[in-house]
Amino acid sequence: MDRSKLTRNILIAMVAGFLIGSLIHFMALDANSFIETYLVGGLFYIGGQVFIASLKLLVVPLVFVSLVCGAGNLAGHNNMGVIGLKTVGLYLLTTALAIVLALSVANVLNPGLGVNLAEATTFAAKESPALTQVIINIFPSNPVKALADGNMLQIIVFAILLGIAMTRAGEQGQQIRASMARWNEVIMQLVLMLMQVAPIGVFCLMITLFAKLGYSAINDLITYFFCVLLVLALHFLVTFSVLIRFLVGVNPLTFYKRLLPVMAFGFSTSSSGATLPVTLETVEKRLGVSKSISSFVVPLGATINMDGTAIMQGVATVFIAQAYNIDIGMGGYLMVILTATMASIGTAGVPGVGLITLALVLSQVGLPVEGIALIIGVDRLLDMSRTVVNVVGDATIASIVARSEGEFDDSVFAQETRSMSASNAA
Repeated sequence: MDRSKLTRNILIAMVAGFLIGSLIHFMALDANSFIETYLVGGLFYIGGQVFIASLKLLVVPLVFVSLVCGAGNLAGHNNMGVIGLKTVGLYLLTTALAIVLALSVANVLNPGLGVNLAEATTFAAKESPALTQVIINIFPSNPVKALADGNMLQIIVFAILLGIAMTRAGEQGQQIRASMARWNEVIMQLVLMLMQVAPIGVFCLMITLFAKLGYSAINDLITYFFCVLLVLALHFLVTFSVLIRFLVGVNPLTFYKRLLPVMAFGFSTSSSGATLPVTLETVEKRLGVSKSISSFVVPLGATINMDGTAIMQGVATVFIAQAYNIDIGMGGYLMVILTATMASIGTAGVPGVGLITLALVLSQVGLPVEGIALIIGVDRLLDMSRTVVNVVGDATIASIVARSEGEFDDSVFAQETRSMSASNAA
Protein backbone atom coordinates (compact mmCIF):
# COMPACT_ATOMS: atom_id res chain seq x y z
CA MET A 1 0.00 0.00 0.00
CA ASP A 2 1.47 3.37 -1.08
CA ARG A 3 1.00 5.46 2.09
CA SER A 4 1.74 8.78 0.40
CA LYS A 5 -0.96 8.16 -2.22
CA LEU A 6 -3.38 6.99 0.46
CA THR A 7 -2.84 10.18 2.47
CA ARG A 8 -3.24 12.33 -0.63
CA ASN A 9 -6.44 10.55 -1.67
CA ILE A 10 -7.95 10.83 1.80
CA LEU A 11 -7.22 14.55 1.97
CA ILE A 12 -8.68 15.06 -1.51
CA ALA A 13 -11.79 13.11 -0.46
CA MET A 14 -12.15 15.25 2.68
CA VAL A 15 -11.93 18.53 0.78
CA ALA A 16 -14.25 17.35 -1.99
CA GLY A 17 -16.80 16.04 0.50
CA PHE A 18 -16.67 19.28 2.49
CA LEU A 19 -17.17 21.46 -0.62
CA ILE A 20 -19.97 19.37 -2.12
CA GLY A 21 -21.72 18.94 1.25
CA SER A 22 -21.52 22.67 2.02
CA LEU A 23 -22.87 23.46 -1.47
CA ILE A 24 -25.83 21.15 -0.92
CA HIS A 25 -26.49 22.77 2.47
CA PHE A 26 -26.26 26.26 0.93
CA MET A 27 -28.76 25.31 -1.79
CA ALA A 28 -31.33 24.56 0.98
CA LEU A 29 -33.02 21.85 -1.06
CA ASP A 30 -36.40 20.45 -0.19
CA ALA A 31 -36.21 17.41 2.09
CA ASN A 32 -38.02 15.34 -0.53
CA SER A 33 -35.76 16.36 -3.42
CA PHE A 34 -33.80 13.76 -5.36
CA ILE A 35 -30.43 14.96 -4.02
CA GLU A 36 -31.54 14.96 -0.37
CA THR A 37 -33.49 11.70 -0.55
CA TYR A 38 -31.42 9.49 -2.82
CA LEU A 39 -27.93 10.96 -2.57
CA VAL A 40 -27.39 12.62 0.83
CA GLY A 41 -29.85 10.45 2.74
CA GLY A 42 -29.38 7.43 0.50
CA LEU A 43 -26.18 6.63 -1.40
CA PHE A 44 -23.72 8.81 0.55
CA TYR A 45 -25.29 8.03 3.93
CA ILE A 46 -25.10 4.28 3.26
CA GLY A 47 -21.52 4.55 2.02
CA GLY A 48 -20.41 6.46 5.11
CA GLN A 49 -22.18 4.19 7.57
CA VAL A 50 -20.88 1.01 5.91
CA PHE A 51 -17.36 2.45 6.13
CA ILE A 52 -17.76 3.26 9.84
CA ALA A 53 -19.27 -0.17 10.50
CA SER A 54 -16.30 -1.80 8.73
CA LEU A 55 -13.86 0.14 10.89
CA LYS A 56 -15.73 -0.79 14.06
CA LEU A 57 -15.73 -4.41 12.90
CA LEU A 58 -11.97 -4.45 13.34
CA VAL A 59 -11.75 -2.59 16.64
CA VAL A 60 -12.59 -5.39 19.11
CA PRO A 61 -10.50 -8.17 17.49
CA LEU A 62 -7.64 -5.75 16.84
CA VAL A 63 -7.57 -4.42 20.43
CA PHE A 64 -7.89 -7.89 21.90
CA VAL A 65 -5.27 -9.62 19.75
CA SER A 66 -2.85 -6.67 19.84
CA LEU A 67 -3.02 -6.39 23.62
CA VAL A 68 -2.64 -10.15 24.13
CA CYS A 69 0.45 -10.11 21.91
CA GLY A 70 1.78 -6.93 23.50
CA ALA A 71 1.23 -8.12 27.07
CA GLY A 72 2.72 -11.50 26.17
CA ASN A 73 5.85 -9.85 24.78
CA LEU A 74 6.18 -7.39 27.66
CA ALA A 75 5.58 -10.06 30.29
CA GLY A 76 9.00 -11.43 29.46
CA HIS A 77 10.51 -8.12 30.59
CA ASN A 78 11.25 -7.59 34.24
CA ASN A 79 9.88 -4.05 34.02
CA MET A 80 6.44 -4.74 32.53
CA GLY A 81 4.77 -3.18 35.58
CA VAL A 82 6.90 -0.09 35.15
CA ILE A 83 5.89 0.17 31.48
CA GLY A 84 2.22 -0.10 32.39
CA LEU A 85 2.46 2.52 35.13
CA LYS A 86 4.52 4.77 32.87
CA THR A 87 1.94 4.51 30.09
CA VAL A 88 -1.08 5.26 32.28
CA GLY A 89 0.81 8.02 34.10
CA LEU A 90 1.74 9.77 30.86
CA TYR A 91 -1.81 9.55 29.55
CA LEU A 92 -3.18 11.05 32.77
CA LEU A 93 -0.49 13.75 32.78
CA THR A 94 -1.25 14.96 29.25
CA THR A 95 -4.99 14.91 30.02
CA ALA A 96 -4.47 17.02 33.15
CA LEU A 97 -2.28 19.46 31.18
CA ALA A 98 -4.99 19.69 28.52
CA ILE A 99 -7.63 20.64 31.10
CA VAL A 100 -5.38 23.22 32.78
CA LEU A 101 -4.66 24.78 29.38
CA ALA A 102 -8.36 24.80 28.50
CA LEU A 103 -9.38 26.47 31.77
CA SER A 104 -6.62 29.07 31.46
CA VAL A 105 -7.42 30.10 27.88
CA ALA A 106 -11.18 30.06 28.47
CA ASN A 107 -10.82 32.40 31.47
CA VAL A 108 -8.88 34.82 29.26
CA LEU A 109 -11.30 34.73 26.30
CA ASN A 110 -14.50 34.51 28.41
CA PRO A 111 -16.63 32.65 25.82
CA GLY A 112 -19.77 32.60 28.00
CA LEU A 113 -20.12 36.29 28.84
CA GLY A 114 -23.39 37.69 27.54
CA VAL A 115 -24.83 34.31 26.58
CA ASN A 116 -28.33 33.54 27.89
CA LEU A 117 -28.79 29.84 28.54
CA ALA A 118 -32.09 30.18 30.35
CA GLU A 119 -34.00 29.54 27.13
CA ALA A 120 -31.94 26.53 26.09
CA THR A 121 -33.81 23.27 25.82
CA THR A 122 -33.14 20.72 28.52
CA PHE A 123 -30.36 18.26 27.80
CA ALA A 124 -31.26 14.73 28.83
CA ALA A 125 -27.89 13.50 29.99
CA LYS A 126 -27.33 9.83 30.62
CA GLU A 127 -26.76 9.10 34.26
CA SER A 128 -23.09 8.86 35.13
CA PRO A 129 -22.16 5.75 37.13
CA ALA A 130 -20.85 6.03 40.68
CA LEU A 131 -17.06 5.87 41.06
CA THR A 132 -17.24 2.57 42.96
CA GLN A 133 -19.31 1.01 40.19
CA VAL A 134 -16.93 2.38 37.55
CA ILE A 135 -14.00 0.61 39.22
CA ILE A 136 -15.97 -2.64 39.58
CA ASN A 137 -17.09 -2.51 35.94
CA ILE A 138 -13.48 -2.42 34.73
CA PHE A 139 -13.07 -6.09 35.67
CA PRO A 140 -15.00 -8.58 33.49
CA SER A 141 -17.14 -11.34 34.97
CA ASN A 142 -17.85 -12.72 31.49
CA PRO A 143 -15.08 -12.04 28.94
CA VAL A 144 -17.20 -13.36 26.07
CA LYS A 145 -19.94 -10.86 26.91
CA ALA A 146 -17.34 -8.09 27.15
CA LEU A 147 -16.10 -8.95 23.65
CA ALA A 148 -19.64 -9.13 22.28
CA ASP A 149 -20.66 -5.81 23.86
CA GLY A 150 -17.43 -4.08 22.91
CA ASN A 151 -16.70 -3.11 26.53
CA MET A 152 -13.18 -1.89 25.88
CA LEU A 153 -11.99 -1.53 29.48
CA GLN A 154 -12.99 -5.09 30.31
CA ILE A 155 -11.45 -6.35 27.07
CA ILE A 156 -8.18 -4.63 27.96
CA VAL A 157 -8.06 -6.20 31.44
CA PHE A 158 -8.83 -9.69 30.08
CA ALA A 159 -6.33 -9.36 27.21
CA ILE A 160 -3.52 -8.24 29.52
CA LEU A 161 -4.19 -11.06 31.99
CA LEU A 162 -4.31 -13.59 29.14
CA GLY A 163 -1.05 -12.28 27.68
CA ILE A 164 0.72 -12.56 31.02
CA ALA A 165 -0.70 -16.05 31.58
CA MET A 166 0.66 -17.18 28.19
CA THR A 167 4.21 -16.43 29.26
CA ARG A 168 3.73 -18.41 32.48
CA ALA A 169 2.27 -21.48 30.76
CA GLY A 170 5.48 -22.77 29.23
CA GLU A 171 5.39 -24.51 25.86
CA GLN A 172 1.59 -24.49 25.62
CA GLY A 173 1.61 -20.75 26.20
CA GLN A 174 4.20 -20.28 23.47
CA GLN A 175 1.97 -22.14 21.00
CA ILE A 176 -0.96 -19.86 21.79
CA ARG A 177 1.33 -16.86 21.57
CA ALA A 178 2.45 -17.91 18.09
CA SER A 179 -1.18 -18.44 17.08
CA MET A 180 -2.11 -14.96 18.31
CA ALA A 181 0.78 -13.50 16.31
CA ARG A 182 -0.59 -15.16 13.17
CA TRP A 183 -4.07 -13.84 13.94
CA ASN A 184 -2.56 -10.39 14.29
CA GLU A 185 -1.07 -10.60 10.80
CA VAL A 186 -4.43 -11.69 9.35
CA ILE A 187 -6.26 -8.81 11.03
CA MET A 188 -3.68 -6.35 9.70
CA GLN A 189 -4.39 -7.65 6.20
CA LEU A 190 -8.06 -6.84 6.81
CA VAL A 191 -6.94 -3.35 7.76
CA LEU A 192 -4.97 -2.99 4.52
CA MET A 193 -7.99 -4.16 2.52
CA LEU A 194 -10.18 -1.54 4.17
CA MET A 195 -7.61 1.19 3.55
CA GLN A 196 -7.99 0.71 -0.18
CA VAL A 197 -11.56 2.01 -0.07
CA ALA A 198 -11.00 4.54 2.74
CA PRO A 199 -11.12 7.67 0.52
CA ILE A 200 -14.59 6.67 -0.71
CA GLY A 201 -15.84 6.23 2.85
CA VAL A 202 -14.35 9.54 3.97
CA PHE A 203 -15.91 11.31 0.97
CA CYS A 204 -19.36 9.97 1.87
CA LEU A 205 -19.00 10.89 5.55
CA MET A 206 -17.97 14.48 4.81
CA ILE A 207 -20.81 15.05 2.35
CA THR A 208 -23.52 13.80 4.71
CA LEU A 209 -22.12 15.80 7.66
CA PHE A 210 -21.78 19.18 5.96
CA ALA A 211 -24.93 18.81 3.87
CA LYS A 212 -26.84 18.72 7.17
CA LEU A 213 -24.83 21.16 9.31
CA GLY A 214 -23.03 23.61 7.10
CA TYR A 215 -21.63 26.42 9.23
CA SER A 216 -24.94 27.78 10.52
CA ALA A 217 -24.61 25.72 13.71
CA ILE A 218 -21.69 27.81 14.98
CA ASN A 219 -23.17 31.28 14.43
CA ASP A 220 -24.46 31.59 17.99
CA LEU A 221 -21.41 30.01 19.58
CA ILE A 222 -18.58 31.53 17.61
CA THR A 223 -16.41 32.44 20.64
CA TYR A 224 -16.89 29.07 22.33
CA PHE A 225 -16.27 27.21 19.06
CA PHE A 226 -13.00 28.95 18.25
CA CYS A 227 -11.88 28.92 21.89
CA VAL A 228 -12.03 25.11 21.85
CA LEU A 229 -10.23 25.02 18.49
CA LEU A 230 -7.54 27.38 19.82
CA VAL A 231 -6.85 25.23 22.88
CA LEU A 232 -6.79 22.08 20.75
CA ALA A 233 -4.24 23.75 18.46
CA LEU A 234 -2.10 24.92 21.40
CA HIS A 235 -2.08 21.47 22.99
CA PHE A 236 -1.24 19.92 19.63
CA LEU A 237 1.48 22.38 18.62
CA VAL A 238 2.99 23.16 22.03
CA THR A 239 2.43 20.30 24.50
CA PHE A 240 2.90 17.46 22.03
CA SER A 241 5.73 19.20 20.18
CA VAL A 242 7.70 19.69 23.41
CA LEU A 243 7.19 16.05 24.38
CA ILE A 244 8.17 14.83 20.92
CA ARG A 245 11.28 17.01 20.76
CA PHE A 246 12.67 16.38 24.24
CA LEU A 247 11.33 12.93 25.22
CA VAL A 248 11.25 11.21 21.84
CA GLY A 249 14.17 13.17 20.38
CA VAL A 250 12.82 13.64 16.84
CA ASN A 251 11.60 16.55 14.75
CA PRO A 252 7.93 17.26 15.64
CA LEU A 253 7.11 18.47 12.11
CA THR A 254 8.42 15.24 10.58
CA PHE A 255 6.58 13.28 13.28
CA TYR A 256 3.29 14.97 12.34
CA LYS A 257 3.86 14.32 8.63
CA ARG A 258 4.06 10.60 9.40
CA LEU A 259 0.71 10.81 11.17
CA LEU A 260 -1.23 12.52 8.36
CA PRO A 261 -3.23 9.35 7.52
CA VAL A 262 -4.06 8.92 11.21
CA MET A 263 -5.17 12.53 11.58
CA ALA A 264 -7.27 12.35 8.42
CA PHE A 265 -9.03 9.21 9.64
CA GLY A 266 -9.55 10.62 13.11
CA PHE A 267 -11.02 13.83 11.72
CA SER A 268 -13.43 12.10 9.34
CA THR A 269 -14.59 9.32 11.70
CA SER A 270 -14.55 11.25 15.03
CA SER A 271 -13.51 8.03 16.75
CA SER A 272 -10.16 7.04 18.24
CA GLY A 273 -11.36 3.43 18.27
CA ALA A 274 -12.33 3.44 14.61
CA THR A 275 -8.96 5.00 13.77
CA LEU A 276 -7.04 2.41 15.80
CA PRO A 277 -6.08 0.14 12.85
CA VAL A 278 -4.46 3.06 11.03
CA THR A 279 -2.80 4.35 14.20
CA LEU A 280 -1.19 0.98 14.96
CA GLU A 281 0.07 0.49 11.42
CA THR A 282 1.49 4.01 11.23
CA VAL A 283 3.14 3.99 14.67
CA GLU A 284 4.94 0.75 13.91
CA LYS A 285 5.90 1.21 10.27
CA ARG A 286 6.33 4.98 9.93
CA LEU A 287 7.50 6.06 13.37
CA GLY A 288 9.59 3.06 14.40
CA VAL A 289 7.87 2.03 17.63
CA SER A 290 8.37 -1.69 18.28
CA LYS A 291 5.35 -3.98 17.99
CA SER A 292 5.66 -5.07 21.62
CA ILE A 293 5.23 -1.47 22.81
CA SER A 294 2.74 -0.23 20.21
CA SER A 295 0.42 -3.22 20.58
CA PHE A 296 0.15 -2.44 24.29
CA VAL A 297 0.26 1.36 24.50
CA VAL A 298 -1.82 2.39 21.45
CA PRO A 299 -4.96 0.26 22.10
CA LEU A 300 -4.83 1.37 25.73
CA GLY A 301 -4.63 5.00 24.63
CA ALA A 302 -7.55 4.62 22.21
CA THR A 303 -9.64 3.70 25.25
CA ILE A 304 -8.41 5.99 28.04
CA ASN A 305 -6.59 8.90 26.37
CA MET A 306 -9.04 11.78 26.15
CA ASP A 307 -6.97 14.97 25.77
CA GLY A 308 -9.27 16.47 23.15
CA THR A 309 -12.39 15.62 25.10
CA ALA A 310 -10.84 17.04 28.28
CA ILE A 311 -10.19 20.32 26.48
CA MET A 312 -13.83 20.53 25.41
CA GLN A 313 -14.94 19.85 28.98
CA GLY A 314 -12.66 22.55 30.40
CA VAL A 315 -13.80 25.24 27.97
CA ALA A 316 -17.45 24.16 28.26
CA THR A 317 -17.30 24.37 32.07
CA VAL A 318 -16.07 27.97 31.93
CA PHE A 319 -18.57 28.80 29.17
CA ILE A 320 -21.55 27.46 31.15
CA ALA A 321 -20.39 29.00 34.44
CA GLN A 322 -20.06 32.41 32.80
CA ALA A 323 -23.35 32.06 30.93
CA TYR A 324 -25.18 31.42 34.22
CA ASN A 325 -23.09 34.03 36.08
CA ILE A 326 -21.86 31.40 38.54
CA ASP A 327 -18.40 31.74 40.09
CA ILE A 328 -17.11 28.26 40.95
CA GLY A 329 -13.83 29.63 42.32
CA MET A 330 -10.38 28.10 42.35
CA GLY A 331 -11.62 25.08 44.31
CA GLY A 332 -14.20 24.43 41.61
CA TYR A 333 -11.59 24.56 38.88
CA LEU A 334 -9.35 22.15 40.79
CA MET A 335 -12.34 19.82 41.06
CA VAL A 336 -12.87 20.11 37.29
CA ILE A 337 -9.23 19.09 36.68
CA LEU A 338 -9.46 16.10 39.03
CA THR A 339 -12.91 14.90 37.90
CA ALA A 340 -12.28 15.22 34.18
CA THR A 341 -8.88 13.52 34.42
CA MET A 342 -10.25 10.51 36.31
CA ALA A 343 -13.38 10.39 34.14
CA SER A 344 -11.15 10.00 31.09
CA ILE A 345 -10.48 6.47 32.32
CA GLY A 346 -13.63 5.66 34.25
CA THR A 347 -16.19 6.29 31.50
CA ALA A 348 -14.05 5.63 28.44
CA GLY A 349 -16.20 2.72 27.28
CA VAL A 350 -19.50 4.65 27.35
CA PRO A 351 -20.95 5.81 24.01
CA GLY A 352 -21.11 9.60 23.69
CA VAL A 353 -18.43 9.83 26.35
CA GLY A 354 -17.66 13.54 25.83
CA LEU A 355 -21.08 14.88 26.76
CA ILE A 356 -21.65 12.23 29.44
CA THR A 357 -18.44 13.05 31.28
CA LEU A 358 -19.17 16.76 30.85
CA ALA A 359 -22.46 16.19 32.67
CA LEU A 360 -20.50 14.46 35.43
CA VAL A 361 -18.03 17.36 35.67
CA LEU A 362 -20.78 19.99 35.79
CA SER A 363 -22.60 18.10 38.52
CA GLN A 364 -19.42 17.89 40.62
CA VAL A 365 -18.96 21.67 40.64
CA GLY A 366 -22.64 22.58 41.02
CA LEU A 367 -23.30 23.87 37.50
CA PRO A 368 -26.61 23.19 35.71
CA VAL A 369 -26.37 20.25 33.33
CA GLU A 370 -29.00 21.96 31.14
CA GLY A 371 -26.24 24.25 29.93
CA ILE A 372 -25.01 21.45 27.68
CA ALA A 373 -28.05 21.97 25.45
CA LEU A 374 -26.61 25.00 23.67
CA ILE A 375 -23.25 23.45 22.80
CA ILE A 376 -24.68 20.25 21.32
CA GLY A 377 -25.19 21.95 17.97
CA VAL A 378 -21.45 22.42 17.38
CA ASP A 379 -20.22 19.39 19.28
CA ARG A 380 -20.20 17.16 16.20
CA LEU A 381 -17.85 19.54 14.37
CA LEU A 382 -15.61 19.95 17.41
CA ASP A 383 -15.60 16.19 17.96
CA MET A 384 -13.81 15.76 14.65
CA SER A 385 -11.02 18.13 15.70
CA ARG A 386 -10.57 16.79 19.21
CA THR A 387 -10.32 13.23 17.89
CA VAL A 388 -7.27 14.35 15.91
CA VAL A 389 -5.69 15.51 19.18
CA ASN A 390 -6.60 12.20 20.85
CA VAL A 391 -5.01 10.00 18.18
CA VAL A 392 -1.85 12.13 17.94
CA GLY A 393 -1.62 11.86 21.72
CA ASP A 394 -1.77 8.06 21.47
CA ALA A 395 1.12 8.05 18.98
CA THR A 396 3.13 10.53 21.06
CA ILE A 397 2.89 8.54 24.29
CA ALA A 398 3.66 5.29 22.45
CA SER A 399 6.81 6.89 21.05
CA ILE A 400 7.87 8.27 24.46
CA VAL A 401 7.43 4.88 26.14
CA ALA A 402 9.27 3.14 23.29
CA ARG A 403 12.17 5.59 23.49
CA SER A 404 12.45 5.20 27.26
CA GLU A 405 12.58 1.41 26.89
CA GLY A 406 15.01 1.40 23.96
CA GLU A 407 12.27 0.16 21.64
CA PHE A 408 12.19 3.13 19.23
CA ASP A 409 13.87 2.27 15.92
CA ASP A 410 15.52 5.42 14.57
CA SER A 411 16.40 3.61 11.34
CA VAL A 412 12.69 3.20 10.52
CA PHE A 413 12.09 6.87 11.20
CA ALA A 414 15.11 7.85 9.09
CA GLN A 415 14.20 5.43 6.29
CA GLU A 416 10.73 6.91 6.11
CA THR A 417 12.26 10.37 5.85
CA ARG A 418 14.42 9.31 2.92
CA SER A 419 11.43 7.67 1.25
CA MET A 420 9.37 10.84 1.60
CA SER A 421 12.23 12.97 0.22
CA ALA A 422 12.65 10.70 -2.77
CA SER A 423 8.90 10.72 -3.40
CA ASN A 424 8.80 14.55 -3.29
CA ALA A 425 11.77 14.78 -5.64
CA ALA A 426 10.11 12.48 -8.13
